[in-house]
Amino acid sequence: MTKQQDALRYHRKPRAGKLEVISSKPCSTARDLSLTYTPGVAEVSLAIHKRSEDSYRYTTRGNLVAVASNGTAVLGLGDVGPLAAKPVMEGKAVLFKKFADIDVFDLEIDQKDPKKLVEIIASLQPTFGGINLEDIKAPECFFVEQELTKRLSIPVFHDDQHGTAIIAGAALLNALEIANKEIGNITVAMSGAGAAAQSTMRFFVSLGVKAENIFAANRGGVLYEGRTQGVDASHKIFMRKTPKRTLADIVQKADVFVGLSAAGVLTAEMLKTMAKDPIVFALANPTPEIDYPTAKKARPDAIVATGRSDYPNQVNNVLCFPFIFRGALDVRASCINEEMKIAAARAIAALAKEEVPDTVRLAYSNASFSFGPDYILPKPFDPRVLTRVAPAVAQAAVDTGVAGEPLRDVSTYRDTLKRRVNPARNALQFIYIRARSRSMRIVFPEGDNERVLQAARILVEEGIAQPVLLGDPERIAQVADTMKLTLPPVEIVHHLKQKQQAQKMASELYEARQRKGVTKVQAQHLLRSRDYYAAMMLRRGDVDGLLAGASRSYIDSVRPLLQCVGTREGSRAMAMYMLAFRDGVKFLSDTTLNIDPTAQQLAQIALQTADSVRRNFGIRPRVAMLSFSNFGSSGHASCQKVAEAVQIVKEAQPDLEIDGEMQADVALDEEKRKAHFSFCALKKNANVLVCSNLDSANVAYKLIEKLTSCETVGPILVGMKAAANVCQLHCSVDSIVQLCAITAAKAQSLQENKKSEETLA
Repeated sequence: MTKQQDALRYHRKPRAGKLEVISSKPCSTARDLSLTYTPGVAEVSLAIHKRSEDSYRYTTRGNLVAVASNGTAVLGLGDVGPLAAKPVMEGKAVLFKKFADIDVFDLEIDQKDPKKLVEIIASLQPTFGGINLEDIKAPECFFVEQELTKRLSIPVFHDDQHGTAIIAGAALLNALEIANKEIGNITVAMSGAGAAAQSTMRFFVSLGVKAENIFAANRGGVLYEGRTQGVDASHKIFMRKTPKRTLADIVQKADVFVGLSAAGVLTAEMLKTMAKDPIVFALANPTPEIDYPTAKKARPDAIVATGRSDYPNQVNNVLCFPFIFRGALDVRASCINEEMKIAAARAIAALAKEEVPDTVRLAYSNASFSFGPDYILPKPFDPRVLTRVAPAVAQAAVDTGVAGEPLRDVSTYRDTLKRRVNPARNALQFIYIRARSRSMRIVFPEGDNERVLQAARILVEEGIAQPVLLGDPERIAQVADTMKLTLPPVEIVHHLKQKQQAQKMASELYEARQRKGVTKVQAQHLLRSRDYYAAMMLRRGDVDGLLAGASRSYIDSVRPLLQCVGTREGSRAMAMYMLAFRDGVKFLSDTTLNIDPTAQQLAQIALQTADSVRRNFGIRPRVAMLSFSNFGSSGHASCQKVAEAVQIVKEAQPDLEIDGEMQADVALDEEKRKAHFSFCALKKNANVLVCSNLDSANVAYKLIEKLTSCETVGPILVGMKAAANVCQLHCSVDSIVQLCAITAAKAQSLQENKKSEETLA
């Protein structure tokens, strides 16, 4: 399957598109139906008819944004029309929901006449709390936004213009502080004069840059007074009285370069002519005007930002638009004015100066982020962006008199935002970011499995890991050919032809297992198995991690790991599942290995699960030890075992938030605990659920997986000496990719711990 086929399949299955409408109210009984529609809904309609502001009180309008486009400037595709724009608009809707819990209806409008486009969008004001304009070509986009802003009493925001401008503005503020330059004294060279470039120039002026010190160049050269070719009315205010005619001319002695144009237009020689401590924002995507390494080599004193995530200082609109709308909607702002945009930029800039939390550092292999030339902007997935930017925007709306609702208490508002979008939902995203930061070699025993091959392509293309496939190269090529899959360059090991290596492994396996029933002949025979060969590769350090189980039973796949790799000293092999819900994640263990653990073993499972949740996902664990009784309500031995395990954990780790034995509803219902079990140590609902035996844990996660709208990730193997995981038989390609990312991140963590221990020694 090619990348193009993969993209088409992603959008086609299991259902077409990326969006769905989910009811937020029950509609199961006759009473529900009568309230949802007729006759009960009539009361709501009458209330809104009497007082239009009640539309925010009784409908979704206050949390609903239109992402509107006519498809005339889609991504890098150009004028592909409204139908072809729809997948992009749906994608934008997903980002609104993921980052700020804002609902979206995407509107693809078949109209190129800007005046008629304004009429259509304006007529939809009663439906929405805000309008996000998207992918409308310049100069029409300026007219459309300006007219809608004049006519409508809800926020209108063209992200293509202002999103980039706001993030670039935040980056500029911090870069100038580091370079010790005054914003009123700098000279800016702008490459590009489209919508984003024009908005960025205007925004820089709002921040304090002198307009006469900004020089722009597009394909036809510098925008100078008197130029008539390749310009339109929107360029007039950016034309300067200057003899400079080329980009090289305006770059010379400039303090700041901003590129919103095309790849490679800024050369190293041009960069060398800039002023001392130059600031370079090369923002063309996917290839910038000058790449980061070239820029730093040419000018080591430069502060460089790009639109790419693989270099420091990524200028990414996702740091901006969801949170600006969140703040604007929450105070019912009538517009998004310049003061609100400036507040957003300053909030983003200020966040980069704060100490970075462990959850973010963990995602980047414990990298040390601190304010400086290589860290002038927060990371896009920093969960604090929401709680900094939205309140700043909301406050600016109140201060400038465009808010319909007051912002009474910023602290309370921040708490509300945290509840809206639980940072735990990004736990898996942090794993992916960490995996990409340093590519780990992960061996797959089932190298000729179709789903493994599909996953291998994704892993290579996304830089998540370096797959090492075990199997016959001819067989692997044949399977890939049958699938019409273009397999990227990957390492393939035909273990049956590695006789010398296999002999060494057999000797080592025999030495390790000779007192556990393994003879020399058996060891040699076992090494013919790809599972054992892969496990020995991991044991010897030939690879960083291992992922098995795609075509074999769990127990058959995990046995070689237990025998060849083994568990860490003082640890117990176990597995947990991450259950990702709309409002957060839960972790459930042990789901695969320990059938009926003793109290001591159950305590060990709880401790290991909590440690894994904290270390690998950056989430503070709150542990509930589950049973069919609540705090001694039954004297059954199973309940007593759980209660005993709780005491063992508390003695071993007094600072861990844990309690039990308790029923699952008590663990997940704060009001019930307060009403009936006020003594319970859990102050918030549990996010780690430890079951009393394998029966309950295994049944629980499979029921949850099948009966709820929940994404299950796992089983995640815990307690092993090395990074290894075993997926469920016949699991999906996505599951293989997820577990591989978790394995790669775990491999990094183990290597870092080993280095720390060696340093201390």
